[in-house]
Amino acid sequence: MTLAEAQQIVDQWITDYGVRYFSEMTNMAMLTEEVGELARHIARVYGEQSYKTPKTPEESKALIGEELSDVLFVLICLANQMDIDLEDVLKKSLDKKTNRDKDRHKKNPKLSD
Repeated sequence: MTLAEAQQIVDQWITDYGVRYFSEMTNMAMLTEEVGELARHIARVYGEQSYKTPKTPEESKALIGEELSDVLFVLICLANQMDIDLEDVLKKSLDKKTNRDKDRHKKNPKLSD
């Protein structure tokens, strides 16, 4: 699915099941909460923390996937309610990063093998 399709699907979901969008401030708080939940799982899978109840690699991957999806859902809600075309702004961001950083990372000795 494209980002435009995802934005349309989320908008339809809000209409069908969510009644209306939460305020931008509420969604920003929810986005922060979801990013925190994602960080919690990443800290346990890739960092020094551990789960209270051990998880298999498949369970860990599924939990991280769920949180990434939750982050994306709220991000799409914010874009929709502020009338932002995510495909358009992502393309512009990639162009900006390409022009600014096209050689930067290749020349960074910290990134060489």
